Amino acid sequence: MIRKETSEGVGYSIVELGQVRHVFASAVPRGGGNFEQQTHDALRTIANVIDLEGTRGSIVHQAVFLRDIEQTDACRAIIEQFYGSELPATSYIPQPPCNNKLISIEALGVGRKFDGVEIRRLSDRMVVTSHDGVEWVHLANVVPRTATATVYSQALDVFEQLAAGLDEHGYCFDQVIRTWLYLGDIVGPEGDTQRYKELNRARTDFFQNRRFGANLLPEGWRNRAYPASTGIGSDGRGFMASCIALATTRSDIKLIPLENPEQVSAFDYGRHYSPESPKFARAMVVAGNETATTLISGTASITESETRHKDDVSAQTGQTLDNIETLIGHDNFDKHGLPGLGATLHDLALVRVYIKRRDDYLQTRAVCEQRLGDVPVVYAVADVCRPDLLVEIEGIAFSQRAG
Repeated sequence: MIRKETSEGVGYSIVELGQVRHVFASAVPRGGGNFEQQTHDALRTIANVIDLEGTRGSIVHQAVFLRDIEQTDACRAIIEQFYGSELPATSYIPQPPCNNKLISIEALGVGRKFDGVEIRRLSDRMVVTSHDGVEWVHLANVVPRTATATVYSQALDVFEQLAAGLDEHGYCFDQVIRTWLYLGDIVGPEGDTQRYKELNRARTDFFQNRRFGANLLPEGWRNRAYPASTGIGSDGRGFMASCIALATTRSDIKLIPLENPEQVSAFDYGRHYSPESPKFARAMVVAGNETATTLISGTASITESETRHKDDVSAQTGQTLDNIETLIGHDNFDKHGLPGLGATLHDLALVRVYIKRRDDYLQTRAVCEQRLGDVPVVYAVADVCRPDLLVEIEGIAFSQRAG
């Protein structure tokens, strides 16, 4: 189901789901040079992978990690020229690549060579793919209209823009299954509180009357449902968000918000962590009769609700991967009503690793390579939402029922 390849400067996974081919790729510039040269190098590497796998012109979602926040506009201009009318929904993330390059890129391509796969590029930040009766809506790089407002006001503004962008094209915010929230100086002060806590307050208020997954949750589902999410630090003081929404009328497609039995659900954290708890699921599973796509939230070295292995980045990385392994494992899927659809770390198709301290990169990478093998990985320097957390990891896994 998943084939993985690595070569100089690039790693990628090919996932076959029915008649649809997904290509997940991460690339860094292979050489040096100035910013423009490194950007073109990484873009060509991604394009070559997509062409090699027979899905040319199919990139629908892209995350660009930048060492210098001041290069954002220049990067956008290069990417718009490179793709022309086939521009992916692209997020420009001010998180330095860990390997000292000026840029790294993560991309998703969806196979167009099969009948029944449609890609609609609705704007410079919104792309919809349709296949097998399911629409995947990628909305990227939404920023506040007033950069000087409080974190709370900026976050509400961004959530409102996400909702309006979806509504404009016939979708709604309740269909969101995955969000990314990038907040500069995430654990810094905001008035008499913390910036991340103010983000959580805005998220709580905006999500209060939402019915996420309402028509796709299993019959009789009584637990709270929130999207999978990553709330992570970034350079500067800005805020940016991206999301994925899902729309379908198929009765066999179900959404399962997945929780980890060894962790307190984030939305049940005590008030000493944040007066309003983070409203997200540990993962969101899009399940069919025989296959499952699992969108894994940003995960850290936490069991119950406490940070583990303080000041030991290797142990925190190992604990984080243990948490993901438990979350997506067969036992946990069985408990969530998905027998036979669990996954392992080898079923990951793409991973992002956020590292608080650049000097911890080699130790973190060594643990990840030992545990994850050839999965394509982006390593970026980013602050995590608690001062004592050194690593956060997210990913996407694919699994199918045995036989």
